[in-house]
Amino acid sequence: MKPVHILHLYNRIGVGISPKELKRLLKKSKKKVIEELFENSKKTTPIQVDITHLKDIKPKDLRNSDFRQKINKISRKKIEEFSNLWFQRILNPKQILREKMTLFWTNHFVCQNNQIHFIQQYHNTVRANALGNFGDFTKAIAKEPAMLAYLNNKQNKKGSPNENFARELMELFTLGQDQYTEKDIKEAARAFTGYNNDYKGNFVFRKRQHDVEPKTFFGKTGNFTGDDIIDIILEKKECATFICKKIYAYFVNDKINEQHINEMISVFYKDYNIESLMRFVLLSDWFYDEENIGTKIKSPMEFVAGIYTIVPFEFINPRQMTVVQRILGQILMRPPNVAGWKTGKYWIDSNTIVTRLRLASVLLNNASITYINENNMTPKMEQMKKWRKRGKQYFKVKADWNSFNQNFDKHTHKELQDHLLLTKLNSITKGELSAKKNLPLKDFCIQLMSLPEYQLC
Repeated sequence: MKPVHILHLYNRIGVGISPKELKRLLKKSKKKVIEELFENSKKTTPIQVDITHLKDIKPKDLRNSDFRQKINKISRKKIEEFSNLWFQRILNPKQILREKMTLFWTNHFVCQNNQIHFIQQYHNTVRANALGNFGDFTKAIAKEPAMLAYLNNKQNKKGSPNENFARELMELFTLGQDQYTEKDIKEAARAFTGYNNDYKGNFVFRKRQHDVEPKTFFGKTGNFTGDDIIDIILEKKECATFICKKIYAYFVNDKINEQHINEMISVFYKDYNIESLMRFVLLSDWFYDEENIGTKIKSPMEFVAGIYTIVPFEFINPRQMTVVQRILGQILMRPPNVAGWKTGKYWIDSNTIVTRLRLASVLLNNASITYINENNMTPKMEQMKKWRKRGKQYFKVKADWNSFNQNFDKHTHKELQDHLLLTKLNSITKGELSAKKNLPLKDFCIQLMSLPEYQLC
């Protein structure tokens, strides 16, 4: 494989690659490089925090409001701890492809919950199924306590159906808009009646709350359960099309190529095997076409983790990890809504672009940054004093420049530039970089990471 193709591959299925690893992979064929990625991601390593504080709790304990408030407070701290562990996993992935797929699927099967044992279970279910069978994956997500609560399916009962989950199942998770009718939603909702869970997070099917009368869904009639509904959806080729387009937009190009999509569908629709689909995409020659290299805007997580891959760093105060996520517009565990984060050009606005262009200097060079409240809205007048007092914020970060020196000590400025920037440079940027070719390599690295072109992968 060509160096640029390996760099492109690892930017899309990971968060970049070190020169040492790049050199090792250059000796391998494309097929062997891809095979190694899947082999390394066979194992699933859950992220887990200590939740032994819930061990001896009984349902009756939670009826006490003071006790419930205490548990909820602990849960919020545990979720922050879990989020930090996930952030560290993104920075230091071992099962590279599985972790990137987990990031993708958590923005597909979007869910939020304030109970640590529920959200931890959901998250690790996503990780375990990230390269598995899409049908089994969807059925597992439908039974997750976090999702049952998030889309109100716990309130979905015989005689009083709640349609939220059924609607989002089709619109956001499997088919997309305009592929079903309101009648289909109503009938699907009846099939999912009785889905519930106990306080420990185990799925419970409450037969008395399930509507056993016949349902007619997509032209088929029967006493369907939720699993039956999902099976019927999978029979529709539109489902394979919807998922293939989402994966193409995320891993290949925001601009959809219908011919490539049709090729993907022919692979995926056979058995809905996610690993087979990803293997096909990554082995396809078109994945490495020039039009697909350096054309996607990095998500905040990809952007920060990409900096880390080149110059490892550590926040002295772990809570500042969340601050960085907030000012970039992607806080792990806190999706904006059921549709998740809008990607591509939506990652960049007048506020985030300024932050992005300064972030490398902030994290690696002890610079400062100014930010306002987490909703990126102007604070109310009574809050102005507080924010003025905060003023410029300094992130306490320990950057490992020794690691950078070990990796890049034999690199020229041009070689470092080629490693970091895969997109074509305009004449102005070329002129600016030419004027800085005598900078120490460390300073030149920060300059490269501060370019608009570095926002692309």
